Amino acid sequence: MRDERLLDAELVAQRAAAEIATVAWTSVRARGRFCFAVSGGATPWRMLRILATVPLPWAHSYLFQVDERVAPDGDDRRNATHITETLLNHAAEPLGGVYFMPVGSLSPDGAAQQYAATLHDICGDMPTLDLVHLGLGEDGHTASLVPGDPVLDVVDRNVAATSMYAGTRRVTLTYPMINRARELLWVVTGPSKRDALARLRAADPATPAGRVQQARALLLTDDATV
Repeated sequence: MRDERLLDAELVAQRAAAEIATVAWTSVRARGRFCFAVSGGATPWRMLRILATVPLPWAHSYLFQVDERVAPDGDDRRNATHITETLLNHAAEPLGGVYFMPVGSLSPDGAAQQYAATLHDICGDMPTLDLVHLGLGEDGHTASLVPGDPVLDVVDRNVAATSMYAGTRRVTLTYPMINRARELLWVVTGPSKRDALARLRAADPATPAGRVQQARALLLTDDATV
């Protein structure tokens, strides 16, 4: 895993946006399109706001979600709400496609099944994303792969619904879908992530984040996480 440390969260957001843009152009040149999935978080929202100002092959870019809380459309808890506010409302032109998890209209399991079908339709029989952006929780979770949840053991589905976690159920990409990505982009900032970050770097299988493959990963952190 490539590991870069920057001075603060703002520089991490800028570096992350630049990396997404680089992978976008490389993917379009190689395969004619860029398929990527994003997670939530304060630094990622800043990352997406910066990304909206960067020259990108917008018409050939297809946006997916890594995970989503089960809440009504437009709810402030929804990652989709913040993706819309930070990226979609400011992008220079529309993306080729935006695919939000349909948690506002279907049951969690139904939303997971439909989203898996969408990934299959857009990204092929063995759907592979060009880039997956991941964050890290203090408890070592990433995406909505949370400690102790049965979703950690799902190996036959690309998308699954979780049990209740921090007040809501969630829908998440599973390890097989995440680990097939051509690049993983970790964005981890703040002192509260220090212990979890050490376990991630050690690829500790006892923590959910540690079970994500690292061969094609870039980790961006700030001085506060050291």
